[in-house]
Amino acid sequence: MSEIIVPRQFRGPPITANGGYICGVLSNAVGGRGTAMLRSGVPLDTAVTLVPGDEGAVTLVSAEGTLLGSARPARDDEIPQVADVPSIAQARAFQGASPFAAKSLHRGCFSCCIEREAGEGLGVHVGQIEGAAPGYCAGVWVPHANFADAHGEMPDEITWGALDCPGSMAWWIKTGTPVGLLGTMSGEVLRKPRVGEELVVLAWALESEGRKHFAGVALADAEGTIIARGGQIWIGRAPGAPMSMPQPGV
Repeated sequence: MSEIIVPRQFRGPPITANGGYICGVLSNAVGGRGTAMLRSGVPLDTAVTLVPGDEGAVTLVSAEGTLLGSARPARDDEIPQVADVPSIAQARAFQGASPFAAKSLHRGCFSCCIEREAGEGLGVHVGQIEGAAPGYCAGVWVPHANFADAHGEMPDEITWGALDCPGSMAWWIKTGTPVGLLGTMSGEVLRKPRVGEELVVLAWALESEGRKHFAGVALADAEGTIIARGGQIWIGRAPGAPMSMPQPGV
């Protein structure tokens, strides 16, 4: 068993950890290529415990014994294949036209909040790719030195955090409605992002089953080589909890 503490900087909702970040932590615990399932919000600035299980799996539990999440090695069919990758310039233009370039999807979120200072949050957001199917989106992320390890590379949990909210954005752009909370994320980092390099962020809405919304996400370098990829399941909000699409200046 081992204890981890998620600092408040890495929040998603105001009082719990960013889903992609904690999925990256859980994936690291099963070898790096994992499927992480979130069961409850992971508290901030509070010790929680990783417990090893059978066949390389782990669970994450609170001090009171509440199951917060779990992870196991990912299957191939849980990580979608990536389609065409736009250029950095194209991705930047699509990002600039996104509704989330004017107002954050989730204010304060480590992954997507554009109001947080560079190096304090990631500010990742994507916009619809012109000419592509609705919900196929792109943007640009430049990793900041504040998150780097001693080699100038991003720890995997930071990369998973960058891939978190774009999947939700793809669905929102496709349908004009929110898809709730991240429930499951499968993924792998094929090559660690480096400080200062421009990366294309890709996100695309897949199928839905009831309240489950499936999405693919990926990072590509300037040459179009995929360096990280993942699949997500978002759990839709319960009926009666609507949210409106962000509007410029609101």
